[in-house]
Amino acid sequence: MQTLKVYQSLWAMQDASGVPITDKERILDRIADAGFSGVSIDVDINEVSDGVLYKPLLEQRNLECQVNIFPRNDNEFVELIKFAKEMDARFCVTVGMVFPLNVSGAIPIIRNWINLAADVGMPLLFETHRNCITNDMFFTLELLDSIPEMNLCGDFSHYVLNRELQPPIGKTFEQLFDRLIQRSFSFQGRVSSHQQIQVPINFPQYNDHLKLYHWLWKRGIESWRRRMSDDDALVFLCELGPPPYAITNADGEELSDRWAEALTIKSRVEQYWRACEP
Repeated sequence: MQTLKVYQSLWAMQDASGVPITDKERILDRIADAGFSGVSIDVDINEVSDGVLYKPLLEQRNLECQVNIFPRNDNEFVELIKFAKEMDARFCVTVGMVFPLNVSGAIPIIRNWINLAADVGMPLLFETHRNCITNDMFFTLELLDSIPEMNLCGDFSHYVLNRELQPPIGKTFEQLFDRLIQRSFSFQGRVSSHQQIQVPINFPQYNDHLKLYHWLWKRGIESWRRRMSDDDALVFLCELGPPPYAITNADGEELSDRWAEALTIKSRVEQYWRACEP
């Protein structure tokens, strides 16, 4: 039977006053108590030793993980993909910190990383993310056409912002997002506007953007369920980041509660999943 697993970003943890929670055990207790299936662990090459500390804590709480990596070269990629394997991650999401000027320069890098991940038996997804090898929506679409074995983790907030897409986005961009969705094997939930990467989802001025993301998430779930086998699991990550992702006031305080918003996104995605049940 197909299943939905909603993960939580460790970034989204803050207390009632908006102060970030830093204690690992308290963070994971709160995530597990809220009914999340797992967490994302973001690691740069200098953070591997700290990341390993999460493994026993996750096991104690029956939480799964995905690992998000930020390699700058092949050597870093190999070390980070081995870390993901050590963590028993369901899959590894890469935000490749390399910047070829054209698609032909990116193809050999991506194909090599796909092969290196296969060598250690770790499923690899490329996140639709800014400031990395998949920075631009059109560039990424060309990569997908050139590399049939390239699979995505769809965080479409980056491309709504990257292309400054103001709803309604129109049929052309709907079709382009559909092409990305068809190659996405997990999704991340964040609401951006055409000017800001993360906006408060309950502010009325962002209602049209929220409706766009509801459409994208629902479309993604429907597509995944059509493409995948009966025993697969879809991971949807509530991926809300702290400042400077979130909008802040003059005192640097966030304008909304990230944790509450993550729970709202979780509930909405679960609703879409149930609506797709046969």
